[in-house]
Amino acid sequence: MKHPSLIIGLTGPNASGKGTVAEILNELGFAYHSLSDQVRKEALARGLTTSREDLIRVGNLLRETDGPGALAKRVLSELGRRDTVDSIRNPGEVQTLRDGLSNFILLGVSAEPEVRYQRARRRARAGDSIGSFEEFRQKEALENSSDPKAQQLKATLQCSDRMIDNNGSLEALRKRVVGLVQELERGG
Repeated sequence: MKHPSLIIGLTGPNASGKGTVAEILNELGFAYHSLSDQVRKEALARGLTTSREDLIRVGNLLRETDGPGALAKRVLSELGRRDTVDSIRNPGEVQTLRDGLSNFILLGVSAEPEVRYQRARRRARAGDSIGSFEEFRQKEALENSSDPKAQQLKATLQCSDRMIDNNGSLEALRKRVVGLVQELERGG
């Protein structure tokens, strides 16, 4: 079955479930692209670690050098008819994708801070040092700058065309994502 052309961008705070949404979309035939992967490659090329702090710093440097949409520009040429772009963290990246693609939808993924904190602790991803809930919240503040060349997660989330609440079960999330894709493919 041939699907209509659709590029879905993902934004949302740390441990909100963007990666899980991307996995569900992949199961539905969407190719995966990550702006964070672009930053990781650049950090390693510069001899830095892939800690959350170094990635934030490198991403901000790239935006400062090449403009707020720098990371999106790096993946634009890789996008085809049915793709997911994960880890969008700046309104300039959203604008770059909207300007370059007629079939782009930004999907915001949200969950309560306590839920995200528990998920972050469970997954214990390399580069994430999860301490107390207060430390988790302080690190989140670094991702919500007002500097247009930095991460602006709250402002980016406000650019979302659609939102998905991910406070519940994996099965509930899967139903929401599948339903949303079906609606978008029908032109909704």
